[in-house]
Amino acid sequence: MTSIQDKIRTLKREKNAVILAHFYQTMDIQEVADHVGDSFELARRAQETTGDTIVLCGVRFMAESAKILNPQKTVLLPAPDAGCPMADMVTPEDVRALKAQYPDAAVMCYVNSSAAVKAECDICCTSSSAVRVAKSLKEKRVIFVPDQNLGAYVASKVPEKEFILFHGFCPIHHHVAASDVKASKAAHPDARVLVHPECTMEVLELSDYVGSTAGILEYVSKSKDSEFIIGTEMGVVERLRQTAPDKIVYLLSPRLLCPNMKKTRIEDVLKSLENGVYEIKLPENELKDARACLERMVAVQ
Repeated sequence: MTSIQDKIRTLKREKNAVILAHFYQTMDIQEVADHVGDSFELARRAQETTGDTIVLCGVRFMAESAKILNPQKTVLLPAPDAGCPMADMVTPEDVRALKAQYPDAAVMCYVNSSAAVKAECDICCTSSSAVRVAKSLKEKRVIFVPDQNLGAYVASKVPEKEFILFHGFCPIHHHVAASDVKASKAAHPDARVLVHPECTMEVLELSDYVGSTAGILEYVSKSKDSEFIIGTEMGVVERLRQTAPDKIVYLLSPRLLCPNMKKTRIEDVLKSLENGVYEIKLPENELKDARACLERMVAVQ
């Protein structure tokens, strides 16, 4: 326990603040968080919190989601330049053009999107809820933005619907190749391969399990197997080495590092609490429309 962590814990109590951290954050930040989770869990926790201030240790779209669900609370993003390349690939104008082209389709957006994009969509989803959300829609045709890979995975699980996929992707997961999986399996033949659905279908088809970060963590903790190849951001491997020390975990590819998720440092969290920076503010109309999109997701069981 460091002195910085001690100061953060003290300030949390004094300011009635709640720290929410994604699994991809560094372990020193996860250790001071009140809740650590994937995007769905963080959205749910943000909606439930009684704190006056939410400090979101992740990337901007996550902090925006916390603000959307808690418009009356102060939401802080310790690293203001922590963005998401996938979220930046789709604009509200893109969504409006797709809606005009396919007026009978429901518009489903991945949580990895801006508040302005969510405001144009019917319902949001995370990687852990995407299949359930798609099945809940009454429409037979679904526009899915922005991740083509998650969209293709959902389409394979919900064949009764037609999916119109946008061309976005996560640069970290998208560039993992089938050859990476084959090489890892050759090096560790007894290991199970667990991958995130932001990877391409060629990678998913070679895996033993496809799931969200939370799903991958749960799979390892409950599995009777002892070795695992992890195909998502390296923060999950770091967490597993702490929470499941009896298991052997390997990172599928050294390229699985999200520079934006690593922009937040423990010093930034302290500064954010001390000075109230950097606050997320969104236009009222955007908050209202995006909130309906997110709340529909949270309501899907």
